[in-house]
Amino acid sequence: MINFRKVELEDQKAYKPYMAQQQCRSCECTFANLYLWSRFYAVTATVENGMLLTKSEEGDYLSYGFPMGKPKYLKEAVDALYEYSKEKKRKFQMHNVTPEQFALLEEIYPGRFQIEYRRDYADYVYEAEKLAKLSGKKYHGKKNHTNKFKKLYPNWQYERLNDSNVEECFQMALKWRNLNGCEDDEEKNSEMCVTLNSLRLYKELNLIGGLLRVGEEIVAFTIGEAVNDDTFVVHIEKAYVDIEGAYTMINQQFVEHEIAGKYKYTNREDDVGEEGLRKAKLSYKPVFMVEKGVVTLNEDSEKECAKDDI
Repeated sequence: MINFRKVELEDQKAYKPYMAQQQCRSCECTFANLYLWSRFYAVTATVENGMLLTKSEEGDYLSYGFPMGKPKYLKEAVDALYEYSKEKKRKFQMHNVTPEQFALLEEIYPGRFQIEYRRDYADYVYEAEKLAKLSGKKYHGKKNHTNKFKKLYPNWQYERLNDSNVEECFQMALKWRNLNGCEDDEEKNSEMCVTLNSLRLYKELNLIGGLLRVGEEIVAFTIGEAVNDDTFVVHIEKAYVDIEGAYTMINQQFVEHEIAGKYKYTNREDDVGEEGLRKAKLSYKPVFMVEKGVVTLNEDSEKECAKDDI
């Protein structure tokens, strides 16, 4: 029986080497994402037989993240997860599986599994240099937003997140939560809890952040981390909507100061199926999407497996 357990902060040192072996651009392949969201989706994890395994529950299914580690251990890991589901008398499922990961499954288990890609799960990935410069016709509108921000708020400045300003960001986030009705929306409230914990633990989780200040007031901040050698994931971005251009400006400034020149790509995560968010993310012209889907046994394999259980 696999010994899944709650994800703790001290697991970071043990789990990160397995994540690093993936060279994956999905936002889920970071320890901060795993740790912070495990509190809301009841995610548990363990390292067994050379692979990092994660588990959550979805209806009749036990749902697993794609095992992280060296590919030579993948078959043993997937077999163990399937047996674990059988022992628990639950259906087997894997979530947030990329096309590259599914190809590995197909190589080991030809025709055994099927995948259903979910558009709402797909991450938006951009060229960092383009987001930093906002040059050319495609970014003309974005450039106008940043120019207007500079004109309206000439006393603005960008700062990197540090011990002297993190508490101000925390207070700005609390104010943002009240202004945006997060208490009345379970998903928004969960996301805000993740935001606050990201700020509280930014050093422990090795997160990098940036903020915009107008005069003495912080009007926007953002937080993220590298997912691999060429891609930086932006996990959190908050700005006051009544400060015109604040969202565009924090995006551009953060990429310019913290990402461009160090990483080729910026992953700005998914849009959770929200129409307004989808429109906004598409407007920045992603260079590609990180597709993700749900993997289950195909019908024929499920019947064969059921026979084996009789």
